[in-house]
Amino acid sequence: QVQLVESGGGLVQPGGSLRLSCVASGFTTVDNIMRWARQVPGKGREWVGTSDSDNSYADFVKGRFTIFRDDAKNMMYLYMNRLSPEDTAVYYCGTTYAGDDHWGQGTQVTVSS
Repeated sequence: QVQLVESGGGLVQPGGSLRLSCVASGFTTVDNIMRWARQVPGKGREWVGTSDSDNSYADFVKGRFTIFRDDAKNMMYLYMNRLSPEDTAVYYCGTTYAGDDHWGQGTQVTVSS
């Protein structure tokens, strides 16, 4: 059974940093594309970045967010720097496994002074 569990969210001041973690089980991250997305109330889920043979990012996070994978631990991280209030959202990690998309329950990130 595929499971993804995010953690590391919280309240941070503008300009600050956070590291989100994603623990995967039921599959091996080394064999799968992993991704991060975010969602704010009233809006659809928004792609943040993908980790495959290379990493790719949405324009609004380029240069600020970095995805790191630790396949030995079956984990993925999202390092977020220079956060702004517009980054406030629930952040999800996801993968596509056996043809189905799977997402975790999300972790709330709030950027506010």
